[in-house]
Amino acid sequence: MPSNEQMDALFAEARKAADFAYAPYSKFRVGAALLAEDGSVFSGCNVENRSFGLTICAERNAIWQGVARGKRFFTALAISTPDSDEPVGPCGACRQVLSEFMDPSAAIRFGGSGAARVDTTMGELLPHDSLHELAKF
Repeated sequence: MPSNEQMDALFAEARKAADFAYAPYSKFRVGAALLAEDGSVFSGCNVENRSFGLTICAERNAIWQGVARGKRFFTALAISTPDSDEPVGPCGACRQVLSEFMDPSAAIRFGGSGAARVDTTMGELLPHDSLHELAKF
């Protein structure tokens, strides 16, 4: 489990990633930073498209960055939503994708522009995940 200082650093990387977001339609920038088990960090931002179904979320963008570099397992994630005062968690599609590459005990932190942060785990975000539940059999 990453330390609080490591999660702070990961959140700072997520905040930097949000600066690169392409969000002309929603005006809602999101940045994500993902920690691989070897200590490498992969970041991503949301990239919108006028056909909203083709939009990519920051969390999935970060996963794709890591997978494209040969990583398959991630231990922590930070998400920054600087256009919201309050923390905003990942959408359902991202939770599903994240569960493919993160253990239920993986640390997740998300926060907006205010001081409030939410610290949770992958298992708390997506309880009873079928991928991990079926692995028990």
